[in-house]
Amino acid sequence: MTFAEAGPADVDSTQQEIILRVLTVNTHKGFNAFNRRFILHELRDAVRATSADLVFLQEVHGEHQLHAERNVNWPTAPQYEFLADSMWPAFAYGRNAVYPEGHHGNALISRLPISSYDNHDISIAGNEQRGLLHARIDLPGPRALHAICVHLGLRERQRQSQLQLLCKLVAGVPPDAPLVVAGDFNDWRCRAGAILADCGLLPAFRGGGEPRSFPARWPVLRLDRIYVRNLRVNSSQVLNRRPWPHLSDHLPLLAEVVP
Repeated sequence: MTFAEAGPADVDSTQQEIILRVLTVNTHKGFNAFNRRFILHELRDAVRATSADLVFLQEVHGEHQLHAERNVNWPTAPQYEFLADSMWPAFAYGRNAVYPEGHHGNALISRLPISSYDNHDISIAGNEQRGLLHARIDLPGPRALHAICVHLGLRERQRQSQLQLLCKLVAGVPPDAPLVVAGDFNDWRCRAGAILADCGLLPAFRGGGEPRSFPARWPVLRLDRIYVRNLRVNSSQVLNRRPWPHLSDHLPLLAEVVP
């Protein structure tokens, strides 16, 4: 986290401007595109290099016994703990998909303390298991930052229902609280923006609309997003240079925001 002074040197710390670097990345369960190579260690190095304060992770394994047996460098800790390592002391995990070998879902890793979190099941019967991970993160001073990590379904009708559930969750966040909503929206038709605008969310990529993030090596589809409320966006970018196109099938998004 970066602090920028807002006034004289004797200003109380709660009056300082807080600049937060927010990253969202679909980890593809620790494998590169087409699942040819296990690259979680390289992914951790790349995430560290962004100096992000808050990282939204989708498709992250909590456990997978078969992968652990087949990959000698598979970490003993859950993937989100391995990625957090010593740089992000706080983490939260929302288990979405459960199967005999293990489970995966969304996660948040943070430099700032996570005071509480809840995972909301938004799965639609007969489709993929999906969730919204909502965390409350302590900021210096009396306010809390709310963060919602999103991974929506592949079908349009499914996503429309899930977007309504997301808006309902956003409506429950205190109206004056800073809020970041980020993740993999699978919204290749770009229909989510208008719905989310109705519940007060603004895109971090205002100038260029929804950024192209998939597939990572030749991005055409605009699947990944960062939305904010009660936050000023200083900058936003798609991380499209090496090593990122080789680390997942999605490109990550990075934004700098000020509560």
